[in-house]
Amino acid sequence: MQSHRASDRLLTIYLGLFLLYLFLPLVVMAAATFNTSRFPTVTPWLGTTTRWFEALYNDAGMWVALKNSFIIGFFVIVVSVPLGVAAAMVLNGVHAKARGFLYAVMVSPLLTPGVIIGISTLVFWDRLGVKGGLHLAVIGQSSFITAYVMLMVLARLQRFDSSLEEAALDLGASHGQVFRRILAPHLKPAIISGAVLAFFQSFENYNTTLFTRGTDTTLTIYIASKVRTGLTPAVNALGLILIAVTVAGAVAYEIMRRRESARERAAEKAAEQEQMSALQLA
Repeated sequence: MQSHRASDRLLTIYLGLFLLYLFLPLVVMAAATFNTSRFPTVTPWLGTTTRWFEALYNDAGMWVALKNSFIIGFFVIVVSVPLGVAAAMVLNGVHAKARGFLYAVMVSPLLTPGVIIGISTLVFWDRLGVKGGLHLAVIGQSSFITAYVMLMVLARLQRFDSSLEEAALDLGASHGQVFRRILAPHLKPAIISGAVLAFFQSFENYNTTLFTRGTDTTLTIYIASKVRTGLTPAVNALGLILIAVTVAGAVAYEIMRRRESARERAAEKAAEQEQMSALQLA
């Protein structure tokens, strides 16, 4: 009994330290946004101010870089999600002997350093006359982000009851109808999660983007260049806004998910009541 309590205490301490390690840098970053000091720090505290939000608003270069990051992230979703879904379906449908080899080939971009992917993408497309830019950054990032989407969809696909697909085909449904009405709704959570993951992987990418961006600048490249010339808390202000938007989006998604789950439970309960009423009448 005492050993069990001791293990619970150790687990609680470990969890507390882990959460502290995870969130303390974010708290310090947010606090530095309101410090008067022109350097992003909380010590010494020179006074409280909100002028760094105004500095962020007036930083045209950062807004251009942020816009480019959003553009790349959007098109990475457009490219990687369909390819990831298709790769997962192919991998799930092939023979078991070939599955291991194909899995290794499809996952290998995740194990390749981003620098290598960036350089190889730049060299390959430059030989074909395609210069660097946002379009090449999308291609370079999609080459490995697609694997993330594939893994998430594959995990969901392996829990799919294939007898539903076979029954629909036996009843005369086409393969397109089976995908739209049976398979796609089942894969919807994984596809949405994969799209979100693809966007964030693209948004924070540095190594691959550095070699494929051409003369364009993304947010990570812009911040890295500011490190050499001197960062200001305006970067912290942007980080605080992004964190707030992310948390708000997560809360909104959770609220919608709970409402949808409540509606499904209500519909199931109503169906059960109708069945009971029909049995009583019979």
